Amino acid sequence: MPSAKFSVTRMPDQFLSDDRRVIMRRFMPGGEERIRTVLGRVLSLDESEVGQLLTRVMRDFQDRHKRIEISLAEGFDEIATYVSDADGISHERKLLIGAYFTMEYAIEAAALFNPSIVPHPDQSGLPTGTLRFIMSLRATGEGHVSSVTFRTGTIDQRNKFTVHRVSRYVEPARKVRDRVYHKHTYFLKLIEMGAYNDIVQEVVDRLSEEFLYPDLTGVVQAVCGAEPDSELHRQTSERLLWLARSNYYLQFPKDCDVSEVVIFPVTENESRGIEDARFVRFVDDDGTVTYYGTYTAYNGFHILPQLIETPDFHNFKINTINGRFAQNKGAALFPRRIKGWYVMISRADGENLYIMRSDNVRFWNEAELLQTPTYPWEFVQIGNCGSPLETKDGWLLITHGVGPMRQYCIGASLLDLEDPRKVIAQTKEPLLVPNEREREGYVPNVVYSCGALIHNGLLVLPYAMSDSATTLATVPVRNLLDHMQT
Repeated sequence: MPSAKFSVTRMPDQFLSDDRRVIMRRFMPGGEERIRTVLGRVLSLDESEVGQLLTRVMRDFQDRHKRIEISLAEGFDEIATYVSDADGISHERKLLIGAYFTMEYAIEAAALFNPSIVPHPDQSGLPTGTLRFIMSLRATGEGHVSSVTFRTGTIDQRNKFTVHRVSRYVEPARKVRDRVYHKHTYFLKLIEMGAYNDIVQEVVDRLSEEFLYPDLTGVVQAVCGAEPDSELHRQTSERLLWLARSNYYLQFPKDCDVSEVVIFPVTENESRGIEDARFVRFVDDDGTVTYYGTYTAYNGFHILPQLIETPDFHNFKINTINGRFAQNKGAALFPRRIKGWYVMISRADGENLYIMRSDNVRFWNEAELLQTPTYPWEFVQIGNCGSPLETKDGWLLITHGVGPMRQYCIGASLLDLEDPRKVIAQTKEPLLVPNEREREGYVPNVVYSCGALIHNGLLVLPYAMSDSATTLATVPVRNLLDHMQT
C-alpha cells in the first residue's frame, strides 16, 4: 500500500531573467544593396572621423563585453567580401565597419525556464557531503529565440542551496569550422532524410572516409555546379551542405566562468531557438564521463532533435540525432548503458512515452511503447522531465502530464533497474501542480522540468513556472517511492 504521507518542499529560491546579460550578434540591415550602401558611407569617412566614432563605440560598449575587439573584427570579416580592397583598410576602420554590422541581444530578456541539473565536472575542494552542480536553463530574448545558459552552485550535507554569483558577461562561442565528418554516418542521415539520389551517390563516392567541410563544399561544387540550371542539382547541393552545417563544434575560452557560457543558435535548423536541453552525466562502461544534452532545434517551421556532448562545459560537440525514432521532442538519455546498450526515453508520437535502445548514441531505430496517459492529470499527453535517476529500487523517471485547460503537472514513474521497459509504479496524483505563484506567466498553468538529481537521499527538482522563471522543489526519495502506486 502506498504511504499516506507525502512531502514536497518548494524552495523560496528563484532564477530570474537578467536583461543586462547581452551577447554580440551579427546585424544585417538588408540585402546586398543595403550592405554596400552602409559600407560606402563608412568608407567615405576620413581617418579622424573613424577614430572619433570608434572611440565612442568603445567607450559605450567595451565594459559590456570581455572581447569586444575580437567580435567587431569578426563582424568585419563576415562582410569583407563586399569590400574591394579589404587589405588596404586600417584596423580602426575595420572595427568600425564591424560595429555597424553588429548588435546586442539580451539572451534572457523575456524568460529563464525549463531547467536541468547535473553534478559539476569539478568536485574538488568541497566539504564531505557537499555537491557542486551545474544547472542549464532555456533563456529567451527578443523574438522568443531560445538559447542554453548555465548557473552553478552547491548543495551541502544539510541540503542547503547556495547559488554562485552570475557573471555580468556572456561569452559568445567560437564555432570550429574544420570538424571531421565521417562518410558512413553522413550517408545514413542523407538516406533517412529522404535526400538520397544519384547526385548524392556521386558526391559520396568522391569523399574520403573522413572529410572536412571544405572538402565537402569542393566536391559538391564540382558535381552540382556542373549542371547550374538544374533545380534538382541546386536542391541536392543545399541539402548536402545544410546537413553538414547542422553538425559542429563550439569552443569557449578556458578562463570564462560557466555562467558566461551561452549556446546560441548558429545554424539554419536552430535559427528560431534551441529548446529544452536535457543534460545528463553519462558514465560509460570504461568509466569515461561525458555530459550529454538532448535538445530540440527549431527553425520556425520544423523541429530537429540534436545532441550536445561536452566533457567540461567549455568544449561542445553538436550532432543531429538520427534514426527512425529520432522524432518529436523530449528525448532523455539514461546515465549509463544497460546491458551494453544506450537507452533513451522519448515521446516519439507526441503523446506517449517510449523507451529506445541503440549501440550508437546518435542513431535510434528501436523503440517500444513504455507508458500511456493513465490518470486524469495526464490524459492529453505525457512526457519525461529529464533523464531517469538510478535508485536501488529502480529507475526514477520524473514525468510531466497535460490535463484539462492544458495544465502541465509533474509526476513520477519507477522503472525496473535491469529491464527499464517495465513500469513498476507511478504516482496517481502529481507531485507538483501549478499554484497561484506559479500559474501566471508567458504560458500559464505550467510547471515543467528538464532534469533532476538525487543528493543525500533527497530528490532535487528544479522546475519552470509558466515558461517565465525557475525555482526548486525537494522530495525525500524514500517518501516518494513509498507513495507510488504499484
